[in-house]
Amino acid sequence: MAAIITDGFKKHVAELLLEQILDVADSDQYYIGIGKADQYDSTDTVPLDDVGPLRTLREERIARANLQSIKRVTSEDVSLVVRRYNWTSGNIYPAFNDFTVGHTNPSYYVITDANEVYICLFQPKDANGLSTVRSTVKPSFTTAAVSKEQAFTTADGYTWKLAFGISAVRANNFLSSNYIPVRFLEDSASVYAGLARDQVDIRDAAVKGQVLGVALTNGGSGYSSAPTVTIRGNGTGARATAYLSGSTIAKIEMDSIGAWGSGYEYASISITGGGSPTVAAAARPIIGPIKGIGYNPLDDLKATDLMVRVKTDSSEGGTFLINDQDFRQIVLLKNPEYKSGTIGGTTDSDLFDGIAAKVLRAIQVDDVANLNQDDLIVGDSASAYINQISGKTIFYHQNENTGFGKFANGESVTIGAYTKTVTVSTDSSGTGAVVDAFSGDVLYIENRARVQRAAGQSEDIKIVLSF
Repeated sequence: MAAIITDGFKKHVAELLLEQILDVADSDQYYIGIGKADQYDSTDTVPLDDVGPLRTLREERIARANLQSIKRVTSEDVSLVVRRYNWTSGNIYPAFNDFTVGHTNPSYYVITDANEVYICLFQPKDANGLSTVRSTVKPSFTTAAVSKEQAFTTADGYTWKLAFGISAVRANNFLSSNYIPVRFLEDSASVYAGLARDQVDIRDAAVKGQVLGVALTNGGSGYSSAPTVTIRGNGTGARATAYLSGSTIAKIEMDSIGAWGSGYEYASISITGGGSPTVAAAARPIIGPIKGIGYNPLDDLKATDLMVRVKTDSSEGGTFLINDQDFRQIVLLKNPEYKSGTIGGTTDSDLFDGIAAKVLRAIQVDDVANLNQDDLIVGDSASAYINQISGKTIFYHQNENTGFGKFANGESVTIGAYTKTVTVSTDSSGTGAVVDAFSGDVLYIENRARVQRAAGQSEDIKIVLSF
């Protein structure tokens, strides 16, 4: 017997992670890390999705070894999101359907240039019942001269309903070329203001259990007149009309916005009359969410993705590398730990709770003249890539290209044509990074094209977890 994981289950998992990050009293901490200053290969080509990163412990180890820096994800840095579909004149938009799996493109919801998200509730069809009518009027409840809670029909025949508007702050934090932030606001209207208050007003005005349309599954044949369509169920008020093309039913449409009824948890369609058809037509109702369209945008838009972000502020107090250093990997870490013996890390199990940290090992050498970032250090016992030079301290990372040996005090190392002497090694002194890159759980790894960091530069790093 085949098992089905529903959109509701996926949303539930995404919401659990969202709530955990939002809970400031929760001891779990999440960090986004950047790393991999060395090239992927001789041409620095980003590995394809089907090549890497892979879901293996090996790839996880490599990502940990490549880490440079991490920054904590706060409650302001996380939101559920859905795929972005811009309203574009000339597209044919499908209406909301309770039988649709995932999202089509174009989708039944759109975002306009006013950062308003609308749900299509009725798609006009031609006389033959075909979806050939193109949307040419941008949905706008303001232009339609209705309240934000009301559905409305535009001059091109489409019916739309505002789901929510996106504030400038949320747009800046979470709106991207591919994703739209979505949230459910559960408190009373008095708690909110602005667009959030508008969304709550839409929520409170939602009508439970409406029949939003009728899906014609068999147009039948032999009808001499339009038959009567009756909607039966545990709700009331839903009315629809059948339209013929020849002797076949071409489409069945709800009589009006006010004919969607309410209170339907289940329903069926009865088609009677119309003469003596040779083949009886069949149809099924399209029932909206039980609590109504607009009550919970997470359900209306099938939100099963979670966006997590951090915005770096240049060097983040010296923990993020600048001055033309670069990175190629992004990692999401849960509960990294202090290194034992460092400030805040008296044992191996103390969770790191700082805002940001450098995650690199370090050695000190007798002389740093002629050394540069990304140079390869080669010693008798270890090799590594230079990430940063600070005074006589060299912060470095190792991966499978270098091996994972330990530098020893007094060891001679070569960097190109130059020879240096290791005066202090983190492997013996415990100095260097305070965070153990090999602690905590790796939840996400992403390979990207090289990002070069200059002094004063900030990045808005967004990752999306799809469930």
